[in-house]
Amino acid sequence: MQGKAGVRPRDDLDEALAHELADCLWSVLTLADSYGVDLQGAFTATMDELEQVLSEEG
Repeated sequence: MQGKAGVRPRDDLDEALAHELADCLWSVLTLADSYGVDLQGAFTATMDELEQVLSEEG
């Protein structure tokens, strides 16, 4: 994130960001599995709620 903001530039910025985001996703998936969270269901429900809120605002 700092690289994209220009704080810590590097040559392989896009690849490094992709790697870090993939690492974060792996962590979230592992936590969901460990605690028995239906991540797909939770994501769908959250997106439905967000869509509802945004449609009420617009």
